[in-house]
Amino acid sequence: MAQFPLITAHTGCMGTPDNSLASAQTALSLGADIIEDDIRVTRDGVLVLSHDDHVPCTDGQTGSLSSLTLQQLNDRAAEPVVLLETVLQLLLSHPGKRMNLDLKTDACIAPVADLVHKLNAAEHVFLTGCPYSRALQAAQQAPSLKKLLNINTDRFLSGDYLSGVKQACEEAAHAGCFGLNVPYQLIRPELLEHAADLELPVYIWTVGTAREMSEYAKMGVHSITTRDVATLMMVKQRWEEEL
Repeated sequence: MAQFPLITAHTGCMGTPDNSLASAQTALSLGADIIEDDIRVTRDGVLVLSHDDHVPCTDGQTGSLSSLTLQQLNDRAAEPVVLLETVLQLLLSHPGKRMNLDLKTDACIAPVADLVHKLNAAEHVFLTGCPYSRALQAAQQAPSLKKLLNINTDRFLSGDYLSGVKQACEEAAHAGCFGLNVPYQLIRPELLEHAADLELPVYIWTVGTAREMSEYAKMGVHSITTRDVATLMMVKQRWEEEL
């Protein structure tokens, strides 16, 4: 039987707040192989965990994260923001674990490269949130960082599936990506077979049920992202007991 996929904990796993230190701590304590968080950058170049640019403020207004310095963000934001550096320091205290940095803007690429270099963490992180254009920018600005290609889902949904597979693999290779990042609903055997022929691992997101987790593990994906890390760990345990 093939090796069980890597377990990636989606930010906000196990009911914790998204992009929180509690989410990362929970995922690591449960044994996840990879933790995933959304990455943005403040006006003064500080990397923080946030899915959206707009953040609620204490005065009831909404602020733009990219237009605020970290100090302004700390003064105005209704909820404290978490620094990427804080989470990376936590990650580095857990040998063998990695972090999936889901970049939300092109402006994150260079600061991420600088921070990862500062912490000597290149072997412990990889980039996602990279459609083809961002993947190309990352290849130029941060060539030492590994990255997955976020496939063009519209191409898969509106055109010929196999053509979408071939183009995604070509783009991944051209942009120097080590694999594909794919919504699990788009996974078919032909995608996995073509990617395997080109030695491109397939990472899928975001799976919620034990039945689906087991199904995609048997299909041969390289990693499964989930918010329910405990259930995926249980599926892995059953898998290993059957070996």
